[in-house]
Amino acid sequence: MGFVQGVLSILPDAEIVDYYVNSWGAPALARTQALNWYGSGVYAIYSAAGASGNGTIIEAMAQRQAGRNVWAIGVDSDQFEDGIYNGTDSAVLTSMVKRVESSVVYALNAVRDGNFSGRTITFDLALDGVEYSRANPALSPEINARLDEIKQQIISGEIVVYPTYAEALMWVPGFPRGLMAVDG
Repeated sequence: MGFVQGVLSILPDAEIVDYYVNSWGAPALARTQALNWYGSGVYAIYSAAGASGNGTIIEAMAQRQAGRNVWAIGVDSDQFEDGIYNGTDSAVLTSMVKRVESSVVYALNAVRDGNFSGRTITFDLALDGVEYSRANPALSPEINARLDEIKQQIISGEIVVYPTYAEALMWVPGFPRGLMAVDG
């Protein structure tokens, strides 16, 4: 939901499309869908699909090698190196990085301090639970500076990122209806 909200905050007329490959391990299916999307004019694909997302990266590399201005966006870890072609260029513009280590350090410190308890904690930007990769030089210092400003606005609550599809539909003007998002 945050990705869609972010895109729409910068490009309010952007068309958002989605597709479920129905497998965490089907990169060939994801590559075929990426080929279809890039061919129809899609500019960037954010693949939250486990190993299936590697198919998107492979297709983005092929498209960029053919001279097309398209991008893949990685997920979970920094996938910049997975998208390298021509020696140093990467088809992965950025990645949403899960900072799992933040929750581990939090839990270890709580155990050490004697106040560990079973409960749900959302490791968001404020708790250093997610980040984006800055590895691609295509993200200029100016872009990174602006993203840092936006990050601080999210942390402070000035910008609200709605966590569920239902909330986004209710509160985000122009939020696309009909996405296959799970409402939770």
